[in-house]
Parts: sequence; C-alpha cells; structure tokens
Amino acid sequence: MSKSHKALCLFCLSLFLIWALIPAQAESSGTGLHIYFLDVGQGDAAVILCDGEAMIIDGGESKHSSFIYSFLWNTLELKEVKIMIASHPHADHVGGLAAALNACPVGVLYTPVTEYETKTWQSVIKYAEAQGTPILIPEPGEQLALGGATVDILGPIWYSNNMNDLSLIVKITYGSTSFLFTGDAEWDEEHDLIEAGIDLSADVLKVAHHGSDTSTSYVFLREVAPTYAVISVSKESQYGHPHSETLNRLEDAGVIVYRTDIQGTIECISDGETISFLQ
Repeated sequence: MSKSHKALCLFCLSLFLIWALIPAQAESSGTGLHIYFLDVGQGDAAVILCDGEAMIIDGGESKHSSFIYSFLWNTLELKEVKIMIASHPHADHVGGLAAALNACPVGVLYTPVTEYETKTWQSVIKYAEAQGTPILIPEPGEQLALGGATVDILGPIWYSNNMNDLSLIVKITYGSTSFLFTGDAEWDEEHDLIEAGIDLSADVLKVAHHGSDTSTSYVFLREVAPTYAVISVSKESQYGHPHSETLNRLEDAGVIVYRTDIQGTIECISDGETISFLQ
C-alpha cells in the first residue's frame, strides 16, 4: 500500500472515531432532561438539568461537601442553580447543600420548614442568606418551570411532628415522562397523598427513606406504578437499608431497581418519550 493510501486510511479512521464519539458525548451532556442520582452514601442528592437550567434536590451529608462542590463546579461546570430543594432538614439530606450554595448562585431554596435547630441546617441557612437566596416554604399544588420540564410540589398535605413525613414530594414531568422524588416520606405521608387524590403516577420513583420498610407501601406503589426505582443508600448501611421487605414489594410490582450502593452515581436521561439509564 502506498504512503498516500495509508494516509487516507488513517484520515478516514480518525473521522470515524470522532463520529463514533459524538453520540456518547451528546447523550451525556446534550439536550433533554438529565437526572444525576449522586452516590453520597447513606444520604440523598440529585441534580437535574433541563435546557440549560439546573435544580438540585438534597445534598447528602456534610462529609460529601467536596464531592457536591466538585460535581457542580467541575463536572457539570454550572454557573447557576435555578432551584434548590431541601426535602427536609435532616443532615443526610442537607449536609452538602451549603457546599452547593458555595459552588454557584442559587435562585431559590424550597424547604418544608425554615426553623430547625441543628448546626448542619443553620449552615445551609447562613450560606443561603449570605448570597441573598430566598428561602420559601412551598404550598402543595405549586408549579415551577425548569427549562421544558414542569416541577410540581405535591406535598406534604398536612403538618406532622415526624420530620420524615414533612418531606417535600416533588414530581418532575418532561414530555410524556415523569419522575417522583419522595425525600424520606413514610407511610403516613404516602397515605395522605393518596387520600387527597393526588396523581402520583411516575415512570421513575426515587424510593423514600433509602429503602426503609417504613416507606414504599404496596398501596403507594400501586398509585405510582413506576417502571424504574432508584434507591440512594450506603454500601454499609448501619440501618439495614434497603430493607428486604421494601425490595420484595418493588419486585412484586415488577419495578426495575437501581441502587447507588451497587451502581454508584446514576444518570437518568429522558428525551420526553423514552428513559434510559447510564452508570
């Protein structure tokens, strides 16, 4: 083979390799809805991107602050988070939110309560106030926009002395696909939502309370009817999460389960019609 033919072959091969890489890059960072369920051990954290706008729901424990900061600033290169949601002020859900507030400006912080006497929560409030981020308690039925996606606040319906049952319940709809985030909601809040006649149906369920047996009841699963579920949990959970009873209920319902203790950080992508998962 002549040198010119070899050069042509190498050039064609280079073009092919570049072309082959383009879909993978577009799939990970292009248009559509992207949800990153972050591996934050025994905690919860998710980042949602849609049409250039970003939302974060929970931030794991304080020990994951550097990971949260790096993921937002270095991995995603975010300049702003439009919406921040603290499902409830327990440390394993809000510890890393102060780092997120340090990583980039946040448009608004939604929380079920503003007063909660822990150093972790007070740190979140301090950094939110320092950058002038409004701290709001949303009403059930409130609707927000994130790019082409709709974000509905479904609950809590009633006040509870159990902070888990005060978790903000958030449903994201993009095209014909939908995603339900449940914080640490337990059976009482699940049944409150059902009795109120709220449409809980979703393609993807972020399983409440790290797979605890106090959540994800059969009646709740029947209402949601998810195809997929994501459990955010530690590899060495001191609480025995996810519980076998919860896993059995999900299996009985035919739900495909993803777990951060097994798959690590999980990326879920929707084009408005179909959903795919990357790990």
